[in-house]
Amino acid sequence: MIETRPAADCELDIVALGEVMLRLDPGEGRIRTARRFEAWEGGGEYNVARALRKVFGLRAGVVTALADNEIGHLVENLIMQGGVDTSLLRWERDDGIGRSVRNGLNFTERGFGVRGAVGVSDRANTAIAHLAPGTVDWDDLFGRRGVRWLHTGGIYAALSEHAAAVAEEAMAAAQRHGTVVSFDLNYRPSLWAGIGGSERARDVNTRLASHVDVMIGNEEDFTAALGFEVEHVDEHLRTLPMASFAAMVATVAEKMPWLSVVATTLRTVHSASDNDWQAIAWSPDTGVLSSAARDHLAVLDRVGGGDGFASGLVYGLLEGEGLQSSLELGAAHGALAMTTPGDTSMATRDEVRALARGGGARVRR
Repeated sequence: MIETRPAADCELDIVALGEVMLRLDPGEGRIRTARRFEAWEGGGEYNVARALRKVFGLRAGVVTALADNEIGHLVENLIMQGGVDTSLLRWERDDGIGRSVRNGLNFTERGFGVRGAVGVSDRANTAIAHLAPGTVDWDDLFGRRGVRWLHTGGIYAALSEHAAAVAEEAMAAAQRHGTVVSFDLNYRPSLWAGIGGSERARDVNTRLASHVDVMIGNEEDFTAALGFEVEHVDEHLRTLPMASFAAMVATVAEKMPWLSVVATTLRTVHSASDNDWQAIAWSPDTGVLSSAARDHLAVLDRVGGGDGFASGLVYGLLEGEGLQSSLELGAAHGALAMTTPGDTSMATRDEVRALARGGGARVRR
């Protein structure tokens, strides 16, 4: 369905372009009353590459930048523990107090029951935001070294005035060399608020979409980041989320006919720890497909669930599996990723495949 470059011709199966932050997690407590935090690494684009390496066993790299200080090297160490190639990591000189450049921090509490999850980002003026067009030799990366898949998204594109231009430069180079490009819209109002809001997000994401093969998002992403309003074909369908999402995906496919796949997650939040979870995808050959529905999925930490979906989907497509199978892998992996703490997945490939086939949570001995 999606043609990818032969693995033997490439050094890496996937490269992610985006920021890697230090996540500080108060565990079962709250940020405002915490006395200690557990440190993780995470980032919307990076999480996908890490899962493809650590969970699915593929070769992954990340294009990012860090301030050259102890925090930056902690993040580097965490990236290395995830098995992700760091040869594309760029270091920015530290001035000692973060006046000119710094590393991103993300304080995240998980939420429970009626208390929703909370994220507080501290990421202005970070090293990756300084990355400018012309800095990375994309033709060397995608040409000489060879990469089968590039993943980036709307979070990175919102980080600075340069970021969208760098993303476009990378995406165009990837396409020149036959590398598949996926883009997760990942609309974050807080990131766009100071630089033009949703109107600017729509301008940027619409421009970048012209270089995309696989578009990923949710309802808010497609409406806020691309301006697609869902039209209901029948009044009684207004109460059916699946019909609403299917109509949205069909609209995106009609307006952007060059896309090979459009995929989205469906989430109904009964409480922070009780969500309905499902996903749908579209391709020209299959039309709209849906994954198995997981009603009342128990959630420990919802952050990273969407990235888990994206990485499972990309894994299936890289392995040459059909869209239905790839969709089930994505939905299963996203569900598993939300059962453990931290942005990054702790699942195994066997667990993902078993759940995608309909397996459950019985004890394995």
